[in-house]
Amino acid sequence: MTRMARPSRAPERRAELIAVARRAVVERGVLNLRLRDIADGAGLSSGSVLYYFPTLADLLQEVQHEAVERFCTQREQASAPGTPSERLLATIRGGLPTGPDDELCVLLYELGTIARRDPAYAARHVALYERQVQIYTGILEAGAATGEFTLTDAAVAIARNLVALEDGYGLHLTQAVPTLERATAEAMLLSYARTACALEEPS
Repeated sequence: MTRMARPSRAPERRAELIAVARRAVVERGVLNLRLRDIADGAGLSSGSVLYYFPTLADLLQEVQHEAVERFCTQREQASAPGTPSERLLATIRGGLPTGPDDELCVLLYELGTIARRDPAYAARHVALYERQVQIYTGILEAGAATGEFTLTDAAVAIARNLVALEDGYGLHLTQAVPTLERATAEAMLLSYARTACALEEPS
């Protein structure tokens, strides 16, 4: 009788290691992270981790890829329904971290620190920024086409400013001691949107 080969557990094990690394980055910070931390969290030896990912950097790139996809997908889904005005408000309100405990946003900010030194991380960080700009640009162009918005600048310029403001306020919101409240950051983003798009005061 021919014995059937067992299915490989490599994809499952790789997914487990990505999940462990994700938690470790949020808890320890990326600059303090060691391969040993991942191995201990997964109940493996460091050598076993390297069997699935040749280096810690390779593992963290997968963590970044998964985080970027998850964040952008959530934003794209949240921005889909409604009129352009409703979509713009929903996108603004959904783009800010809830605070220092917002795991996904903290993860993205932590991994963003590597982008200053590593081109691979930088490329994904740029892709994250550009995908968010595309979301806003599509909404702004739709609003201008229907007459809901009167744009004071090119749609892509306004979109880039909105994303940059989100990133800046988000960093403040995720600090150990936040320098402002989320409601304040949201109000300032909405203020810029009203100026740039002739958007009415939200209810």
